[in-house]
Amino acid sequence: MKVHLRKKKLKSGMSSLYIEYYKGHRLTSEGKTKHLRDFEYLELYLTTDPKTDAEIKKNKETLELAEKILTIRKADLYQGKYNLKNDTKGKVGLLDFYVQKKEERYQTKGNYDNWDAAQKHIEAYCPSHITLNDVDVDFIKGFKKYLDTVAVTKSNKNLSQNTKHTCFNKFKACLNAAFEEGYLKENYMKKVKGFAMGESTREYLTSEELQKLADTPCKLPILKRAFLFSALTGIRWSDVNKLIWSEVRDEGIDNTGVPIYRIVFQQKKTDGVEYLYISQQARELLGERKEPKDRVFKGLRYSAHMNMQLLRWCMFAGINKHITFHSARHTNAVLLLENGADIYTVSKRLGHREIRTTEIYAKIIDKKMKEAAYLIPRLNIDEL
Repeated sequence: MKVHLRKKKLKSGMSSLYIEYYKGHRLTSEGKTKHLRDFEYLELYLTTDPKTDAEIKKNKETLELAEKILTIRKADLYQGKYNLKNDTKGKVGLLDFYVQKKEERYQTKGNYDNWDAAQKHIEAYCPSHITLNDVDVDFIKGFKKYLDTVAVTKSNKNLSQNTKHTCFNKFKACLNAAFEEGYLKENYMKKVKGFAMGESTREYLTSEELQKLADTPCKLPILKRAFLFSALTGIRWSDVNKLIWSEVRDEGIDNTGVPIYRIVFQQKKTDGVEYLYISQQARELLGERKEPKDRVFKGLRYSAHMNMQLLRWCMFAGINKHITFHSARHTNAVLLLENGADIYTVSKRLGHREIRTTEIYAKIIDKKMKEAAYLIPRLNIDEL
């Protein structure tokens, strides 16, 4: 929240002094920006065009008084961090405060989409008149129960475990911020346990299946090249789709005679800059170099038709798994681990922020190792 001293010219010729409490902004259902402000009128007035010494002196004294009040109000704002809470702060609407925190993520590109998705469920549970003063442990438990038993997706299905986990965590982050900024006297979130993170199924291709795809024609050659490139590099669809030639670096040959190729790009999901070495075969899939600003995979686009062609291509290759473009990224992670890459290197290549995200692939490898123990048929063994 920002606190400013403002003045407004009146019809009488005087200027009224007031304090503006700016609480950010939100988007309306029509997509328009609505600024969130509260005002405190000080009943202090300035002569708009002072002419006499007395008017100038009076204006100066009035302005000094208004500045002192402004200093007190700013102090009130910060006192909340030490539980010396100004009761008026708790009157801020919960939904308004959530939107403010969400918009802060937009400015810093910090997980904005997840905050936006969670907002729909928070709005469905929380009446618009609810303020931060109304929040307590029972209210938070009620939201958790709502996510677990009532909330549904756009296709009218119950929320997945991971969606419940994500939505509740955004709600938690909002209330934690409210406590830290003095809007709540107590951090109620500490008293309510959240949802555990679920393990989602990650469909991938074995090296044999990937070879089958490479041997099988695809109705859309651009799709085939892009998918195989993702499988060889681990790059997400969003980054493959927007890759341009200025991001592709042909860096000559090293001292062992091996060609050096890299792509330097900004991840769309995390906004982090990646410097990724790629193999010669991956570079060959990119084709002949074009103009720096040209898209490498020109003609590639996300559509139901392209997704259908991917499934048809897999079917013609004899692969009966439900493969999506993201499966190429999963395939890259599994094949790297199977062929001896350490988990830290794989995590860095995939651009994961946390190593635990990559550990999911290590579990897949471990599962395959256990299955391998039973590949040899059972023997008929006489008594030893």
